[in-house]
Amino acid sequence: MKKKGYYSSGQFAGMAEVSVRTIRYYDKQNILKPSYVNENGARFYTDRDLARLQQILLLKYLGFSLDDIREMTVDTADYHMMKNSLEQQHKLIQDRIEQMQLVEAAIRDTADAIEKDHELDWSQMLHLIHLTGMETSLKRQYQDSTNITARINLHEKYSCNKQGWFPWIYEQSDIRPGMDILEIGCGNGALWTENLDKLPSEISILLSDISEGMLRDVRRTIGADDTRFVYQTIDCSQLPCEDNSFDLVFANHVLFYCHDIDRVCQEVCRVLKPQGRFICSTYGARHMKEISRLVQDFDPRIQLAADNLYDRFGLDNGRSILEKHFQTVELSRYEDSIYLTEPEPLIDYILSCHGNQNQYLLNRYKDFHSFVQKETKNGFTITKDAGIFICSKADADIN
Repeated sequence: MKKKGYYSSGQFAGMAEVSVRTIRYYDKQNILKPSYVNENGARFYTDRDLARLQQILLLKYLGFSLDDIREMTVDTADYHMMKNSLEQQHKLIQDRIEQMQLVEAAIRDTADAIEKDHELDWSQMLHLIHLTGMETSLKRQYQDSTNITARINLHEKYSCNKQGWFPWIYEQSDIRPGMDILEIGCGNGALWTENLDKLPSEISILLSDISEGMLRDVRRTIGADDTRFVYQTIDCSQLPCEDNSFDLVFANHVLFYCHDIDRVCQEVCRVLKPQGRFICSTYGARHMKEISRLVQDFDPRIQLAADNLYDRFGLDNGRSILEKHFQTVELSRYEDSIYLTEPEPLIDYILSCHGNQNQYLLNRYKDFHSFVQKETKNGFTITKDAGIFICSKADADIN
């Protein structure tokens, strides 16, 4: 018997203009399950299932495998998650357009060279191969962008300190006209997008990240016409910069991800001008502990991080690491906490973490949403324990 508001597999496939075979295949692959299966085994779908099918078809169109799609989509269609999904899909489309424009230009240049020289330039052919293989990086870029946005949104919208993290860092930085500045691991560039109106017109800023996708997002947000900014994909353990190049170097929540922190500090010290400053942020052991307790109350198997990053470089041990490389090291703590009464921003944050949570939450999203909604209904406070180290280089390089 058909329930009201439900569509048979055939009706659902017809609405989406795909085959019933495709719908059945997605069901078999555990990507798009029916909302209802009757006693005879007939499968039925709802309007909400169309939202998930839209995500699947878009990601498939962009070249992702079904395994990738299974990891990148959440089994829900509430307005909040759909809005976030559409925003990220828009970024993916922009990335694909830029990549295809590069491929188009490379094909045109290769064809022109063949016509002119009557021989094939194999270096150009290799360039073409690399460009057409760029799809493999899209998944990582999508996930990086989604995760960073979720973490920043929680802090921006629900922090009790209304000054904001990035305006506070800018205030500590003493940025002046004529400076040469480098940020390593710039992420989505929030340090600059939130302080553009304060920046001097005469200044030079190199924004770097290991992710080309993140840099594309920043460039689009700031705008290509702002000549104060230059963008470069850089591994911060091997900075392609001359000695004594920068007055100021930033690393916002970056060092604890680095394989060799001492090596990165040596590189930063090398590229800093005499008396230049290095500003790096991190957090302490109390930071966001309430969130870890929350998810483990729901499922004790969940670990939001494989390692405690503050053990590698945190507020308690950061000074001893930095003092090996810099003349002075001062710690400035950011006084703040988070308070919220709705579940969605907290869930976004949890799903963005680097642990095993998606293994246990993606297929139980509705249950987890109800659990977090109950916990936040009367208010939920989250401890923040973060700050920056402000380091200065000596007149002569001490390394």
